[in-house]
Amino acid sequence: MSSHLEQESEPPGPCGVVNSIDQIGSRWRLVVLHELQDGERRFNELKRATDASSRTLSRVLDDLQELDFVTRRMEADAPVATYYALTEKGESLAPVFESIECWADEWLE
Repeated sequence: MSSHLEQESEPPGPCGVVNSIDQIGSRWRLVVLHELQDGERRFNELKRATDASSRTLSRVLDDLQELDFVTRRMEADAPVATYYALTEKGESLAPVFESIECWADEWLE
């Protein structure tokens, strides 16, 4: 004999907002994604712009690349340079950043 609780359906999973925050929600991911909105940047340019340590920035860029938000391009010319740019998926966040900035202008001091 089963109880009433066993007969209830499973609760729905997290909503799209929660799933999105899981992918882009860390402070460093947001900072890097925002910095790349203006176009391709070298690793050291991102490091200066974000004030992240090399280790942190490298980890975040690897994560964003794995999640298909960022692409990496290397030039073998001396000195070797690594460039990062947004993918189509990353570029699609532009209106999200604009909306957040508008909200912040209105509600945050």
